[in-house]
Amino acid sequence: MIPALAILLSFQLIGEIAARGLGLTVPGPVIGMMLLVASCLIRPSLAEMLRPVVRGLLANLSLFFVPAGVGVVAHMAEFRSDGLAIALALTVSTALAIAVGALVFVGVVRLLGRHE
Repeated sequence: MIPALAILLSFQLIGEIAARGLGLTVPGPVIGMMLLVASCLIRPSLAEMLRPVVRGLLANLSLFFVPAGVGVVAHMAEFRSDGLAIALALTVSTALAIAVGALVFVGVVRLLGRHE
């Protein structure tokens, strides 16, 4: 488990170094994740080694939302004064993200010529 976690964190570190060192606008963890996916495609044994740890992390993913909940409680005064604007911004941005995702999907399907 420790070696697998070390590998995951190493890829994140490499991504952070690349993003900051090269002045990229893409977040470091995203770069690290892309490098990890490429590494797993090149070397499937790496994916098999990481699989149990990744499944464990995904099974407990809800724990990663605890800091967000604490932040909401800590800033309750701001939510009372600007709650409507925050709710509207979250709703509109979520709807736009879903719409853009759907449009990209439709575009890819048309590009590939599969109209099933």
